[in-house]
Amino acid sequence: MAGDRIAVAGAGIAGLTAALALARKGFSVTIFERAERLEEIGAGLQLSPNATRILRSLGVLDRLEKDAVKPEAVVLKDAASLSILARVPLSQTAASRWGDSYIVAHRADLQKALLSSITDEPSITLKTGVEVHGVTFGSGVAVRIKEGGHEHEVPCRLLIGADGVWSGLRPLAGGGLSRFTGHVAFRTVLRGDAAGRIGGDILSRKTVTAFLAPGFHLVAYPLRAGAEINLVAVTKGPDIPRGWAGKADTALLLKQAESGAPALAALLREATPWTAWSVHAVSRNSPWIHPGGLALVGDAAHAVTPYAAQGAAMAIEDAAALAALAARENDMAAMLRSFERIRKPRVERVAARGDFNRMVWHAAGPLAFARNLVLRLKSSESLASDLDWLYGYDAEATVEHART
Repeated sequence: MAGDRIAVAGAGIAGLTAALALARKGFSVTIFERAERLEEIGAGLQLSPNATRILRSLGVLDRLEKDAVKPEAVVLKDAASLSILARVPLSQTAASRWGDSYIVAHRADLQKALLSSITDEPSITLKTGVEVHGVTFGSGVAVRIKEGGHEHEVPCRLLIGADGVWSGLRPLAGGGLSRFTGHVAFRTVLRGDAAGRIGGDILSRKTVTAFLAPGFHLVAYPLRAGAEINLVAVTKGPDIPRGWAGKADTALLLKQAESGAPALAALLREATPWTAWSVHAVSRNSPWIHPGGLALVGDAAHAVTPYAAQGAAMAIEDAAALAALAARENDMAAMLRSFERIRKPRVERVAARGDFNRMVWHAAGPLAFARNLVLRLKSSESLASDLDWLYGYDAEATVEHART
């Protein structure tokens, strides 16, 4: 019945996690995905304990861990000297301090683990090649879809918009288009002997390593049990055509890399092919809900810049919080208002941390000197404690606390 059914638009990480979290709370869920088939797109992502704790509770992490890597630490290095500025311990520290693992994984492996879990969940239906064309709000929600060349309406209790940064559902909540931040992210993956041949002594298969330089930074970490190394470099650049990733013109990146060590510049030059995408963000004032029965999650609601490595984690937190609220609150409008009220301050704080990281990581001159000095003086314990609010956050417990 429509009263029991929840529709999800989009089968990315946000949509799949939301569907699974809701199904575990007893709801019947249908996922509508525009693509005819789900392809392995993207590259690596970092999943901190605030996300892995949720994935474990959903039975997803057990399926993902065999393909993932648990890095020993996050290491910050000066790109010019390659000297270590700071080391944040992870591994056992993450589990004991923040309640679960810190892992790095290929996006496609997380998608595969989520899909495997969904296949085992009889209350979830995944439909591909289906496009959501519109929504009508009334006594319930009527979702207009185009399927097999025909349009029809599907009644449901709630529609979850998980259709990404270029969301077509965001305007229904009163939001606008995402904005280009002025930065471009470049990605590549080193496979096989290329990791050793190109990376040499610069890259580690045991840590997440960030190289900080004026105007750009490079993050490197292992994937797929250490068989691959993911590289992400971010610098200023022009907007590029819409899409997950486009063909990369690395001239600007290589120009910026001249301020780094010669070995680092050589790595960026030789590690081809690179893909690139414009870093877009959604206004922090953008609404996430329509009280008639629409909730935006993940990038559709709040696309954030990548400098805190929390994009996927925020989508996973959204899913857990929304499912917990939906299971406790029968008043749809009240439930949706609670979701926005609880989640917005959290995401805004994470986004602010990302803004701070970008400023500090791309610092030059006296600011960079001061950054290096402060980081070198901080102990590993102090660095870890600075992240307690971020990695120790429990989305479902926060919902329960807000309720009581």
